[in-house]
Amino acid sequence: MGNGSVALRRIAGAGPDEQSGTRAYHDVPAWRRDSLSGDGVGWIGAHGGAGATTLTRLLGGTDIGCRWPDPALAEPAQVMLVGRTNLDGLRAVSRALHAMREGRHPAGMRLLGVVLIADAPGRLPSPLLGRIRLLRSIAPVHRLPWIPSYRVGAEPKRPPRQLSRLSTVVSAHGERRRQP
Repeated sequence: MGNGSVALRRIAGAGPDEQSGTRAYHDVPAWRRDSLSGDGVGWIGAHGGAGATTLTRLLGGTDIGCRWPDPALAEPAQVMLVGRTNLDGLRAVSRALHAMREGRHPAGMRLLGVVLIADAPGRLPSPLLGRIRLLRSIAPVHRLPWIPSYRVGAEPKRPPRQLSRLSTVVSAHGERRRQP
């Protein structure tokens, strides 16, 4: 991941930049932690607009954004990777899973699964279904349908059963983790 992310750093002892009048920031805060939090579930967007913020609103947890969880921010070790079912979304999910396979994620991070949110109503074309089958061979995949009311910020009369199942999966992992 990390594409498009910006890290701001401060040189030890540096004050405001005299030329620009801006202040840089230290990349190791005094409250820095050495490991990810064991509490909750984090939602990682494989790309912008994936739906991680919506899932955080609906199911709770932490919206991590389009990056790995940060131990310094006490973000959750257990994560769900979120993407859309269009070609670009599925490619972004594949890149994130590849980065995980190569170990380019924080120590202790645990992928609970991949959530694929429909990018449009209707059936998916067979090339996209083939990509989803490939993803299923790598990680548990949870698919959510197109929900028109979410598009305009309204709640549906009845949440889709796939969302209820996903809620059960997320809750079960949280409860299992908390048991001694």
